Amino acid sequence: MYRVTGKQLAALAILSALFAGVIVTCAQRAMDSGQRSEERPVLADPSVASDEQNNIEIYREYSPAVVNITSKSYAETWFGVYPQEGSGSGSIIDDKGHILTNYHVVQGTQQLDVQIENEKYPARLIGSDPDNDLAVIKVNAPRNHLKTIKLGTSKGLQVGQKVLAIGNPFGLQHTLTTGIISGLERPLRDPASRRTIEGAIQTDASINPGNSGGPLLNAKGEMIGINTAIYSPSGGSVGIGFAVPVDTANAIIPDLIGKGYVSRPWLGINIMPLNRRAARLLGLPVDEGIMVGAVYRGSGAAAAGLRAASTRDTVFGGLVIVEAGDVIVSIDGRPVTNSDDLQRALSDRHPGQTVSVEIIRQGRRMTVQVRLSERPQQAR
Repeated sequence: MYRVTGKQLAALAILSALFAGVIVTCAQRAMDSGQRSEERPVLADPSVASDEQNNIEIYREYSPAVVNITSKSYAETWFGVYPQEGSGSGSIIDDKGHILTNYHVVQGTQQLDVQIENEKYPARLIGSDPDNDLAVIKVNAPRNHLKTIKLGTSKGLQVGQKVLAIGNPFGLQHTLTTGIISGLERPLRDPASRRTIEGAIQTDASINPGNSGGPLLNAKGEMIGINTAIYSPSGGSVGIGFAVPVDTANAIIPDLIGKGYVSRPWLGINIMPLNRRAARLLGLPVDEGIMVGAVYRGSGAAAAGLRAASTRDTVFGGLVIVEAGDVIVSIDGRPVTNSDDLQRALSDRHPGQTVSVEIIRQGRRMTVQVRLSERPQQAR
């Protein structure tokens, strides 16, 4: 057992007194310091204050230009006709009442309404482009109610750049979310149409159902994209959203307003995708590609002499290729192995232009010149 002597007790007493004095002194200093700190003004981080003010100013200036779109269609079942409703967002782009939104927001709708601030107005579809999931609708509203958003550019964007999204998620009007550009040049594939939107902007700004068609803005308040889709195993926002680049919209808005559709080049064929197994069975010297499945009469492909595959029906309702058609290998030197490649190869061409199409026909490579025509309504 450890014992404490008298001398040790005396020493401990002195130390205790000194320690207590230190505690009192430190406590007094803390109190004095606290009193002084209360008197001192607290300065906010200027960078934080500036960023917050930027958010506030952009929201205040441009949220009135973002509208809530509600659509109504009617479905017929064995039990009667039932209305189906949907909602989305849109941006007023001019003082004539034209509103840019997503095609899927207005697809198949029989009634459109637009809410601007607290007023609701009927709207009508002006033009649509399923390939890029874009559409323009028009509302007849007083001009003093038509606050517009400036269309910027999607060129020169940088990953990490600040972005803001304004929309109506779950019907909650004029909701602002912020984030950054998380990625660029993302291919965005629509599983329903099997079309691919090229160069989509990826962002972590929260996007949810109802945000579709709303603007993605930069720190200047300029639209750089149209919020279109999210990646979401759960159905809600997980921080991976996608926007169609505004330059894509800038290029087609005149056609949508003037024609109601986008004038696109067309070879005049239907295609059949090829995989390695099918190519081997047909004795083709390729592993993948696109085969001409049908040639439309009067088209550029017909004039160029492109040959379609010969097929026959099976008892199961499918098709069997009896004789291979021409296999397209490249267009103007650009390799073509699937429908997305074909779309890209023609993306910067126009109806009336002629392209060089490299094909494989009966094992031989050859090149034919095809004059492009405008894609007809039934092929859009």
